[in-house]
Order: sequence, then C-alpha cells, then structure tokens
Amino acid sequence: MNIGILGGSFNPVHVGHMMLASYMCQFGGFDEVWLMLSPLNPLKVNSSELIPDVTRLKMLEIAIGNTPGIQVCDIELSMPRPSYTVNTLRYLAKRYPRHTFRLIIGSDNWKIFSQWKDSEMILSEFGVVIYPRPGYPIGTVYDDGADVVNAPTADISSTFIRNAVARGKNMEFFLPRGVYDYIKSNKLYGIKA
Repeated sequence: MNIGILGGSFNPVHVGHMMLASYMCQFGGFDEVWLMLSPLNPLKVNSSELIPDVTRLKMLEIAIGNTPGIQVCDIELSMPRPSYTVNTLRYLAKRYPRHTFRLIIGSDNWKIFSQWKDSEMILSEFGVVIYPRPGYPIGTVYDDGADVVNAPTADISSTFIRNAVARGKNMEFFLPRGVYDYIKSNKLYGIKA
C-alpha cells in the first residue's frame, strides 16, 4: 500500500487537517493517509500551549471515527524525543515492509524543510508531497523526490482555534464532529464551562 504520512501536533485537529487528509486519500494517489501525532516538534520545542499527547490522540480518534482510508498513527509517542521525521519514516518502513511511505507537508514547512534533520535523506528515501498553504507560495520545485499537489486550502490553524476557544467563540464548524464537544466537556484551551 502507498501510505501518505501527514504529521502534526494536532493541537487541536481541525477541519482543514481532515479536508486535506481526505483529499490526499481520494485524489492524491495514496491508498491511505495516516495522521501522525507528533509529541514534540523539534522546531517548536518551546511550545507551552501543547496539551497532553493522550488528549490530542483522543481528539484525532474522534475526528477520524470510521472514515475509510484515514488512520491515526501514534508511533512517535513511543519513540525517543524530540521526534525526528526521518527516524519515524525509517521505523515505519521496517515495521511495515509491504507499504511505501511518503511525507505530506504544507508549503510553509517546505520553506524550512532544509532545517529538518536529514531532509535530503527524507527526499531520497521516501519523497515529499507538498500542498499549498495560504501565504506560502510554492513556486517551482526542482528537488528530486518532491511533488506538488494542488489540494484545496483552508486558511485555518490550530492557533486560531485555541485563541478563539479561549475567548469563548463557538468553534463547532471549525472542528470535526465530536471534537468541539470533547474540548468543551474537558475544558481544554481555556474554554469556559
């Protein structure tokens, strides 16, 4: 199977994440897309707003439900931290030798991809599929192992969701079904009861 790996903090998972995963699974040439929960992004080490891994994992599970072709990947939760994508991809390739894995990243991450640990190895061993993010034009990509997909975009971020929730705004239509109820019932992100 051809698996797309879409990693992130998912703090929280929102409709933009799910829309992208669905698009990549249905139109991006992947048999499945795995949403890989990152416990600690090395480029975001000082993130004080990161809620516990198990809580973000639960929201991912709620968001996905029984959606065909989209899975939760929690493998990085059991790996050494900080988690480096190259190590995770190599581990997945060993654990699932019948699958091929490609990394899915936004154009915002593509701009800083050279800062990732062993970025050239990721390109040569696995490949990268780049999708557009508002405010980060992709331009022409000449790197071997990198492809661009013109997936639909949603100008939404987890930071926007967290800030809106903390200000008492209703985020029901910005979050996958059930996730907003989970945030409210667990009083996450400073939501008022």
